[in-house]
Amino acid sequence: MPAMANVTVKAANGTTDVVYSALNPSSGDKVPALWRAEAAGLSSNLRPTLDLVSQWNGPRTARRITGTYMYPYVFTNASTFEKSVRARIPIIYSATVPVEVPDTEIAEAISQFNNLLVATLVKDCIKLGFAPT
Repeated sequence: MPAMANVTVKAANGTTDVVYSALNPSSGDKVPALWRAEAAGLSSNLRPTLDLVSQWNGPRTARRITGTYMYPYVFTNASTFEKSVRARIPIIYSATVPVEVPDTEIAEAISQFNNLLVATLVKDCIKLGFAPT
């Protein structure tokens, strides 16, 4: 089982590190682990978050992990300089991993999926909100 830790990723510019601080580890099934980008925003509601929840599927033949990423669009009022969240970009994903699949096959599936998400075509589709035509 992985140990809770900070997660560092690159910002859209490809050079700036964004650290998602480990806020709360999971205490077991159905209890989310929580990370937050503490340097982004003056208060917690203005910061991006990630949570991961794991549990058995119904017949206990697979482990399911579900993640929810929330990225706030922070708006600054020009007259009061007050910051508020105008909208949030939610990204939700789920993986169900059968327990009878060998670790090497699981690693390959997860690696290929993660690499598909960072492929230019797939990233562009997600950013634009349209599938390719």
